[in-house]
Amino acid sequence: MQSSAIFPLFYLPPSSYFTAIKEHNFEFLIEKHEHLLKQTYRTRATIASPDGTLDLTLPVVKGSKTHTPMKDVRLSYDAKWQRLHWLSLQTCYRSSAYFEFYEDGLAPFYEKKYTFLLDFNMELLNWLFKQMKVIPTIEFTEEYQSDRLPELDFRNKFNKNNIHEVEMKEYFQVFSDRNAFIPNLSCVDLLFNQGPQTKLYL
Repeated sequence: MQSSAIFPLFYLPPSSYFTAIKEHNFEFLIEKHEHLLKQTYRTRATIASPDGTLDLTLPVVKGSKTHTPMKDVRLSYDAKWQRLHWLSLQTCYRSSAYFEFYEDGLAPFYEKKYTFLLDFNMELLNWLFKQMKVIPTIEFTEEYQSDRLPELDFRNKFNKNNIHEVEMKEYFQVFSDRNAFIPNLSCVDLLFNQGPQTKLYL
């Protein structure tokens, strides 16, 4: 897959991440040799809340934040983040059309303790593809490649300073009675609100 696009591995990625992957026919490489970048979707997911957006952040073991290859970053369980994240998802999406449909499949991710961030994010990504009824072709990088063509390199296109944005049509969201439509939230927002239509929406 030398000519394939390279993507970072995110925690419950935003919808635009999946749209970009779809543009490459669901065939792509996942970067596992990059150093963990702070304040990116690698450890953060953004969902809808009554007050607008809410960030769910994965804590990592001290020392993993700089100069540690993504494949070696370990999750920290000093704080009870699994319980907090699951309660947040339940609280924010319990009233959505499809939350109960996906609840039993998603809950185990917040019960099992994963050692590595890469494994946790990867299993979640595979679960999301399964819910969309997509069978992707995924390989991992064998080393860090800095010379990838810009149009094939998505490793830095999903941060605050360089967001890979696509035009997104609006869909019904929870709290739409008090918040304007919020684009590019975590894909679970799309999944809980659109259910089986998620793949078509991308």
